[in-house]
Amino acid sequence: MSRQQMSKIAGPRADFVSRAELCKTFEREMKPLYLLAFLLAANHKDAEQCFAAALEETLQGQAVFKDWALCWIKRSLIKNAIGIVSPARAAITEIREPWTVGPQETVAGCRIDTVTQLMPLERFVSVLSILERYSGRECSILLGCSTAMVAEARMRALLGVVAPVAPTSTSEARESAFMEIPA
Repeated sequence: MSRQQMSKIAGPRADFVSRAELCKTFEREMKPLYLLAFLLAANHKDAEQCFAAALEETLQGQAVFKDWALCWIKRSLIKNAIGIVSPARAAITEIREPWTVGPQETVAGCRIDTVTQLMPLERFVSVLSILERYSGRECSILLGCSTAMVAEARMRALLGVVAPVAPTSTSEARESAFMEIPA
């Protein structure tokens, strides 16, 4: 459905975002969007590809309400990352890179690297469910796997992340490892 058709259906008060506004949103949110792409892809080459594809798809896509623009952009980025990495079927031999190169390691950088060391399905499930607050059902649909697989992957991810962070078994402490990743 075109933007013009959507306007006719929604009426003259419809508040759609323009391409210029979408570009501004990408520019304003570039760092957190790229971080999301990197957390999902686990390497800079694929993260850049996800980011560029999401930008292109968003600018050529459907009309979007202004209040939904950032959510729409993130969803596009996530779908592109899923297409590039194929987390439900990804091989163990995927290329992973550290967030930064060199001796200037930070706590945030170490946390990001800890997440990117997870297996692809665990990484996607944890980023989507914990950082982006997607439900298990939404993760299941996006990733093309069962909700049981999502629940198992999330538990494996939480156990994998908490081991290097702190020797505790509470779910609140495990989730805090993810929540402290910079946006």
